[in-house]
Amino acid sequence: MELFDLYDDERNFTGETIERGKPLPESRYHLVIHICILGSDGKMLIQQRQPFKKGFPDKWDISVGGSAVAGENSRQAASRELYEELGIRHDFSHDRPMLTVHFERGFDDVYVIHKDIPISELKLQPEEVQAAKWADRDEIYSLIDSGAFIPYYKSFIDMLFNYRIKRGNFSKE
Repeated sequence: MELFDLYDDERNFTGETIERGKPLPESRYHLVIHICILGSDGKMLIQQRQPFKKGFPDKWDISVGGSAVAGENSRQAASRELYEELGIRHDFSHDRPMLTVHFERGFDDVYVIHKDIPISELKLQPEEVQAAKWADRDEIYSLIDSGAFIPYYKSFIDMLFNYRIKRGNFSKE
């Protein structure tokens, strides 16, 4: 049984937990993380979800995503999920999320990290990930258009790629 910590709308931990799959109580939220891995060649590492996964089965996704379990903070969840899904170790102790997306049931911390890793060195989690590959922006757009990728806004994908070079909300040029 997997438990999630619950937060209020200010992202304060309430001391409550809930079992995965149960409906969240009113005014309670949980924490999710996503990690986008960008290579020095400007491509993004993407993964394909297993066909038996609930929520977007068989779809391509950004590098890693998952829920924080009870007792984990965002960085701990990111480290665990990255290792579980792709077999990659990364120290998140000095990383902050690039952004936090507030969604209906929670908070989604999105990390962008830069790492060149051959696909052959990945250790895919068979319960969640069936394939991984490097893709450029146009290939991801094509996958979104064909329905083969989780239907993220293309502006979100653009932001991830743009953060390969600079962080922040504006250009200093």
